[in-house]
Parts: sequence; structure tokens; C-alpha cells
Amino acid sequence: MADIAIVTDSNSGITQSQAKELGVFVLPMPFTIGGETYFEDINLTQEEFYEKLQSGAAIATSQPSPESVMELWNRLLKEYDGIVHIPMSSGLSGSCQSAVMLAEEYGGRVQVVNNQRISVTQRQSALDAKLLAAEGKSAREIKELLEADKFNSSIYIMLDTLYYLKKGGRITPAAAAVGTMLRLKPVLQIQGEKLDAFAKARTAGHGKNVMIHAIRSDIENRFGGLTREQGVWLQIAYTHDRENALAFRREVEEAFPGYRVDVVDPLSLSVACHIGPGALALACTKKL
Repeated sequence: MADIAIVTDSNSGITQSQAKELGVFVLPMPFTIGGETYFEDINLTQEEFYEKLQSGAAIATSQPSPESVMELWNRLLKEYDGIVHIPMSSGLSGSCQSAVMLAEEYGGRVQVVNNQRISVTQRQSALDAKLLAAEGKSAREIKELLEADKFNSSIYIMLDTLYYLKKGGRITPAAAAVGTMLRLKPVLQIQGEKLDAFAKARTAGHGKNVMIHAIRSDIENRFGGLTREQGVWLQIAYTHDRENALAFRREVEEAFPGYRVDVVDPLSLSVACHIGPGALALACTKKL
């Protein structure tokens, strides 16, 4: 049986310590803050990031350098027959295409998966890949299975503030002012490549209901329905407010009797810097 290493990046929400427990490898995403370079979960904690974000520091996201990617691959290929590399969605970053180009130099030993995932759904892809490798699948077979499954997940994200979308130029100052005045809670969605607007909630409670109904619709219309076999994973992610996320977990489990929310994880900092603290996300992933 071929020995396959599973690599992802910190946009998956998998920390370095969790990676060791799970038996996967995680590339930390780099940030430039005040002219200095930081790496998620290496020399930049969640708390430090939000302190800098809320202080108004200029934060720029980047992708792992080619040198850091190849250094990890080269080290792993001394121990493993092949690598399955699962970066964040190609629609949200150039890191996927960069990895595809780098992999061309490895004669098929590195397979880069472009399956349009991020955060808890990207994490699930890494876990699925680990299970497929344990079943004896080759790196190429794992890549093909994950990419064939790429549209079988959904994420909905409710923002607490419009400030960071305005700061990043993703909405106009006028739209942000109106939204703030009306206390709107925008709900965004990730299905496939893009992060898109989905709905405008009047309150946080309304926004939670919007996400729950959207996930229910996706499960029933796209993922085979709410069945006794429970063919989907339910997941929650958040920015900088774990207590709120845990309270939401109870609401979600009440809305889906018999189903358990498997993961409650922080959203990756690469996403958080564009949407700010206080965001909640509800995701579902069809079981592979």
C-alpha cells in the first residue's frame, strides 16, 4: 500500500497541534501586519490577530511562498510515496494555482486538489483524504474523488459588522452606512468558487434562521435529504466569539433533531480579516 501524506493549509482551521493528532500537515498562511510578516498559528495567535485587527492595523493576506511549499513537499517525499495537497478554494486565493504549477516538477508524486473548499469544509476534505489513503487509494485517486465531490458542501456566514467589508472596498461607504443604520446582518455564502451575498437579515436571530433554513434546503435538495443514516456533516465556524458559536450549536442541533454538530472551529484568519469579529458560519458537507 502506498504511503500518502495529506497536506492542507491553515485556512482549514486545523491548528499545528491538531495536525499532529490527526496525522496531517498544515502550511501556515502568511500575513503582513505593520510591515512585519506573521504566520497563522506559528507567531500569530487568534487573540493577537484580533487585537491588531481591532486596533486598525493594516493587515494584508498572502499565500505560502513557493520555497515553503516545496520545502515541506521535499521533506515529506523522503518518508512518503506521494502527497495529496488540499489548498483553500482557487476562487478565493491564488495559492491553489501556484501549487498546481509547482507540482508539475514532481512527476505525479504530488497531487493538488482543487475542490473549492475553505474552513470547516476544507478540514473535512483533509480528513476524507486521510481515510481514503488508509483504504489504499493512490494520491491521484484521492484527488479525483475529492474533486468529483467538490460541490457537495455549503457555507453560510452571518456578519456582525459591515465595517471590514467597507474597509476592504467590497461594499461602498454609502451601502455600509445604510446597512449599519438599519442594523442589517448580511449573510454571505460559499458554494463552489466564490464568496457571494445571500441575504440581508434584520437581526442576529433572523440571520441564524436564514442560515439554518438555507442549510436545510441544501441538504434536502442537493445532498440526499435528512435521513436516518445522516449523510451529511454539520459544522459551525466563527470569528472571535466562541461562546456565541456554542450557543448557536445548541440552536442548530434543536433544528436538526438527531444530528450532531461535529465541529465548532474559528474561521481562518484569511477570511476573518475581511469580515471582522463576531461572525457566525453554518456549514454542511455531504459524507464522502
